Amino acid sequence: MEKEDINEAVNEQVEDKKEKKLKKDNKKDKIIEELQTEIAALKDKNMRVTAEMVNTLRRKDEETSRIMKYSNESLILELLPVIDNFERALSLNSESSEELSNYQKGVCMIYNNLKNILEKFEVKEIEALNKDFDPSYHQAVMQEEKEGVKANIVIEVMQKGYTYKDKVIRPAMVKVSK
Repeated sequence: MEKEDINEAVNEQVEDKKEKKLKKDNKKDKIIEELQTEIAALKDKNMRVTAEMVNTLRRKDEETSRIMKYSNESLILELLPVIDNFERALSLNSESSEELSNYQKGVCMIYNNLKNILEKFEVKEIEALNKDFDPSYHQAVMQEEKEGVKANIVIEVMQKGYTYKDKVIRPAMVKVSK
């Protein structure tokens, strides 16, 4: 073989090697690019899953807090009719006899103890008499026209209403002016 043929053969081999190396490098670049895209997608997915978990935990904590805050509501609702009955008993005229007067004093003491317990648990009576009618706190069961009183004023409380913490657990049943 001649020197030129040898040089040409060597050049061809070098070119082949360069071409193969270039193809290999291109394959590596493509693989690296694909892996970087996949890493970015996984990072994004991880971030979304983490955000979803944080939101779920926050909602769970809020729900647990709400449940704990109003956990005694059913007990209090059961006690309210007892308060109503005490108030009816106390409204009796105690002038009839000393025995009835002593009985009424005892009932009054029990009533006050029960009211103090309810206040301790943040149960408050809804102020209604002579206030503007508010459907979120009052339930109108009657309407009556009354001279000297403007419309939508509570003129009589038929049954007291109560709030527990910041929630109305029983609206006041009221008579409202026309």
